[in-house]
Amino acid sequence: MTIAHMRVFAILAGGAVGALARAGVARAVPTAPGHWPWATFSVNIAGALILAWLTTRLTEIVAPALYWRFLLGTGFCGALTTFSTFQIEVIKLARHGQPALAAAYAGASIAAGLAAAIVATLVARRRRYG
Repeated sequence: MTIAHMRVFAILAGGAVGALARAGVARAVPTAPGHWPWATFSVNIAGALILAWLTTRLTEIVAPALYWRFLLGTGFCGALTTFSTFQIEVIKLARHGQPALAAAYAGASIAAGLAAAIVATLVARRRRYG
């Protein structure tokens, strides 16, 4: 099997686990129409945190491995997070008469995701340099 085939397999395997994790969270934390979509919010913030930590560890600190970035970054985090569902949920909140909640959800998702990524990067670097 070639390196390219192994990378594709790593993406598929990570993606399967990430998609199942997202589906599990969505099932465990259902969202009623017009309410804050906690499941999507949670997986997107967790995905930002995990991806930032992994990216920092794998590119700056640990010698890059052939498959970890594809398995965990592209595969797992790519399938765990969902920008498209986030967009649909913002629209649904607005359509259910909750434009302020829709704006708050959009803003909080972006701010919390960015904060999670910054914190994860700092923590990953501190373990090595601190």
